Amino acid sequence: MPTKKPRRTAERILEVTLDLFNRFGEPNVSTTLISAELGISPGNLYYHYPAKDELINALFGRYETALNELLNAADGVRNVEDAWLFFHMLFELIWNHRFLYRDLNDLLSKNRRLETHFQFVLKNKTRAVEAVLAGLTRGSAMRLARPDAAVVATSMVVVLTYWLSYEYVREPRKALEPDNAAATLARGAWHVLGLLGPYLEPAAREHLNELAGPYRNMA
Repeated sequence: MPTKKPRRTAERILEVTLDLFNRFGEPNVSTTLISAELGISPGNLYYHYPAKDELINALFGRYETALNELLNAADGVRNVEDAWLFFHMLFELIWNHRFLYRDLNDLLSKNRRLETHFQFVLKNKTRAVEAVLAGLTRGSAMRLARPDAAVVATSMVVVLTYWLSYEYVREPRKALEPDNAAATLARGAWHVLGLLGPYLEPAAREHLNELAGPYRNMA
């Protein structure tokens, strides 16, 4: 049976760093802690990533690539089931990189690359949400005038972007722990999709309520 090749050190560093950032928040994780968790010397860590910002930028680059791939799927949304899957996957991706959103303002104030690139993230999210709304309208799942669509899309992006911050304020000791992932994502997804309720056709609204049953109970 062939043995697996050992993972490259640089990849292991990013995986462990992401886990630590997500668990404790980026400001609370030092390169010394990362080295200790990996069982390597600080010098070995610095060889691959000479500064903490380089770790942050590498993780953000991975997130941005995955996000853009997912946002491209927005053009294919035509019904509420498509929309449900799209937003569920989007929240999962955000959760897997939750340190970015948990400490967003702090990160943006310290990291120029994130400051500029997160503006593109917001723009790309907004375009994708607008595409979802347009697809639902073309698919006769909802009626939404173009001027209203811009307002609804912005509101949905705000909830997507700051939902984890809201959850953290509600329950600082629990909200961002892995055991609470399902409930946290459920509440976020339901509140984002709930913004579409007034514009959905009756059949589409009923179908959304069926899909969101467990989510609504957690909201």
